[in-house]
Amino acid sequence: MKSKLRNKILHRIFIGICLIAALAPIYWMFNTSLKSEAEIYFKTPTLWPNKVTLESYKYLLTQTNFLNGIKNSLLIAVFVSLFSIFVAYPAAYVLARLFFKGKKFFSKAVLFTYLLPTSVLYIPLYIFVSRLGLTNNVLGIMLIYPTFTLPYVAWILIPHIASISTALEEAAYIDGCSRFQTMYKIVFPLALPGIISTTIFAFAMCWGEYLYALVNLISSEAQTFPLVLSGLVFGDMPPWNQLMAGAILASIPILIIYLLASSSLVGGATAGGVKE
Repeated sequence: MKSKLRNKILHRIFIGICLIAALAPIYWMFNTSLKSEAEIYFKTPTLWPNKVTLESYKYLLTQTNFLNGIKNSLLIAVFVSLFSIFVAYPAAYVLARLFFKGKKFFSKAVLFTYLLPTSVLYIPLYIFVSRLGLTNNVLGIMLIYPTFTLPYVAWILIPHIASISTALEEAAYIDGCSRFQTMYKIVFPLALPGIISTTIFAFAMCWGEYLYALVNLISSEAQTFPLVLSGLVFGDMPPWNQLMAGAILASIPILIIYLLASSSLVGGATAGGVKE
């Protein structure tokens, strides 16, 4: 009895330590965003601002193009994540369910494309976008980002679809469903937790992407919020309060998406659906 109580206490302590370690950087970001620049550069760091100020938020929202950058980032991330699911789901279904010549090759091609470093594609993709006349345009970025979100989404969805019992599809075929109907009316709803989670990760990959945006977006009207924040840095004394305020504000959409999607990220929807 005592050993169980001791293990329970140690377990709670361990969880508390992990929670503190995870939340400490977020707290420090918020703490820094409420400080003046003079206080940030004190020799002795303060765990809470001596004088709370919202000037960094006010400056960011009124004196910069941060809100426009958030709008551009949101537009790009939503489009690319939804487009990635629209294209990658049928591809993942085919690789997970059908048997055809070259299946292993295509499966490995998806994996290798996912593992390919994005840095090697900067110049080719820039040339491609510039020849289309979409340089310095969010549409150009919408064409670039699927090159790394599509392989990721397809590769992650393959095991999710493969884990769904084929007996459910066979029952649908007996009831007169076509392959297309089965793919979207039977498998898609059952794979929805995996689809939602990969969509969120694809959204996050686009949301904070910096280097492709830096290469292709120049004007302030087309820039995403990471470029707006990087434009605040000059000299050897970065405005950390403004940068941290931007980081806090930029994390809100991701937080909202996770909260809204949390109820859908539940597995086991097929449990009991097939009699063994």
